[in-house]
Amino acid sequence: MTRDPRYDVLFEPVQIGPVTAKNRFYQVPHCNGMGRAYPSSMAEMRGVKAEGGWAVVCTEETEIHHGSDFSPLIEGRLWDDSDIPTFARMCDKIHEHGGLAGVQPIYGGFVTANLYSREIPMAPSHTPVEGYEPVSARAMDKSDIKQVRKWYVDAAKRARTAGFDIIYNYSGHDESIQMHFLSRRHNHRTDEYGGSLENRSRLFREIMSDIKDAVGDTCAIAIRFAVDELLGSDGITSDGEGRDFVEMLAEVPDLWDVNVSEWANDSTTSRFAESGSQLPYTKFVKEVTSKPVVGVGRFTSPDTMVSLIKNGHMDMIGAARPSIADPFLPRKIEEGRPEDIRECIGCNICVTADFLATPLRCTQNPTMGEEWRKGWHPERIAEKTSDSAVLIVGAGPAGMECARALGQRGYGVTLAEATTELGGRVTKESRLPGLSEWARVRDYREGQIAPMVNVETYMDSHLTAEQIMEFGSDHVVLATGSKWRSDGVGRANHVAIAGSDSGSGSATVFTPDDIIAGKMPTGPVVIFDDDHYYMGGIMAEKLHAEGLDVTLVTPAADISNWTHNTMEQERIQTRLLELGVTLVPHRNLASIGGGTVTLSCVYTDREETRPCGSVVMVTARLPNDDLYYELTADQDALDAAGIKSVSRVGDCLAPGTIAAAVYSGHRYAREMDEPVTDAVPFRRELPQLAEA
Repeated sequence: MTRDPRYDVLFEPVQIGPVTAKNRFYQVPHCNGMGRAYPSSMAEMRGVKAEGGWAVVCTEETEIHHGSDFSPLIEGRLWDDSDIPTFARMCDKIHEHGGLAGVQPIYGGFVTANLYSREIPMAPSHTPVEGYEPVSARAMDKSDIKQVRKWYVDAAKRARTAGFDIIYNYSGHDESIQMHFLSRRHNHRTDEYGGSLENRSRLFREIMSDIKDAVGDTCAIAIRFAVDELLGSDGITSDGEGRDFVEMLAEVPDLWDVNVSEWANDSTTSRFAESGSQLPYTKFVKEVTSKPVVGVGRFTSPDTMVSLIKNGHMDMIGAARPSIADPFLPRKIEEGRPEDIRECIGCNICVTADFLATPLRCTQNPTMGEEWRKGWHPERIAEKTSDSAVLIVGAGPAGMECARALGQRGYGVTLAEATTELGGRVTKESRLPGLSEWARVRDYREGQIAPMVNVETYMDSHLTAEQIMEFGSDHVVLATGSKWRSDGVGRANHVAIAGSDSGSGSATVFTPDDIIAGKMPTGPVVIFDDDHYYMGGIMAEKLHAEGLDVTLVTPAADISNWTHNTMEQERIQTRLLELGVTLVPHRNLASIGGGTVTLSCVYTDREETRPCGSVVMVTARLPNDDLYYELTADQDALDAAGIKSVSRVGDCLAPGTIAAAVYSGHRYAREMDEPVTDAVPFRRELPQLAEA
């Protein structure tokens, strides 16, 4: 296939100072949970993106000195020369495919408590560190400023030695010392580094000059700058100091990479922001500089990308999350197959890696983070090693991914779905408020499976154990999903909550499955959220929209607590408060009955009652695994039917995230017909013992 000429503009080279990008696709800096701890995994992941056609591939935040230690978060490090080989490997992987390698050095100031190095953090003015660590950052004096400038130069020289082509001066979020000096909220100085914007930008301009003098002859020097902090007059704004700053330095860098701050605004989930939500703030930058401009907005459509270039909004299409969902996005456009793009769904499962200090994961791309560990490639998979036929029961995210990957390997696959639509929980949940883009998980797989002549899909096929026995497949994969519990058992309660059977009181108990199916409670409604992800908050939002009086109760300290890791928690709680949903944290659901619920304080056990007509339990899910146990109860019957294996994948094996279900289905497809071993199923990067 050949590229559509409409997209030719996306493959024009772009000059960035002394280096040239081969096209307009630019993977902006993003965290990955690998960095200093898993450097081989990090290098291979970045290399795969370059292979996929990204002209520029950047690191995550990379610490320049042990005085700025992001532990326990796993970022990059250029503390001294011993860190160079880690990034040299990454740069080599990127260069191997014709890409440019970019690095984002950072001194984090009061963002870093230095829990590993135990050094005292520094900031423009005296301040406690971010978060609740009992650590304070001291105000920098002139000698400290001079020292930080030297650290940036040292890091830039190490970066050049490692092979980097682009080096950042970073003020993209409220995380770097440059941004802290720029901010009137953080900079209370009265010397030449405080007061006016010219003074507050002095350190930024000095670092810019320093690193250009040091490495600018061979490396491009980029500015990453948040033009708006979305704080109104309390912060930098795109129609105020944000624009003034860009105008002040318009022609100084070799490239502008612009966004909004903070990270939760820069990478807002699709539940709360559409693609391109930053454009109203960033599009002015091209008006005031002749240098190349990179912008982000979770862009996945090549038509949108072309429009952004031709309308003068940006010169290069920046991406973090879309490059994770599909490292081969540029190549698919170039090869004339944009319909094969795995579009980002904006769920921010990728972001959780940084907060949880674990390797990067993706709902759409189950190979993300496994490129080196397991040798998984996002586009290539081993051919089949037998003529075995596989029956997959259930066409949810696990079943569809299993069928897609097995079909790609060349196996004969039958995908049987009990209902009249594909997608399982993905289809159901994508109809909930804010989750419509999650349907892309289904749509991508449906589009990939459709042309496969070796994969047959049957709808409205509710198979029994007897029918499976008679089907004639060599292997059976059960992807039959899960169901929400109605008895309240979960993290806080290990036995059924009194009255949850709906027979002992006037309140009726519902689950999210009931609400999604269209059953409507009577008010007042109490939602008991012991799941702590998105479902409790969405149930509250949906039922409130139906005109019901809704109270959300949770044992946690705040609503949808786990979504701190997806950077949604504040938005979820704010929305529910603005809607008028009553929020009751720190409470367990003790009992239901007599038109009320009894709540108990998680600390004191003190009880209180609230009126209640219906309870919605959002606590835990149970696998739909009856079919598995029915089939495996009679090994002789399986042998007689010629069935070599019966396996469970996704929620049928263990309920989890949609990302976990997709991974489970993909893993089965990768491992089918492979030898079974008790060994660790992936390569590990082990620390070496230092000399005594």
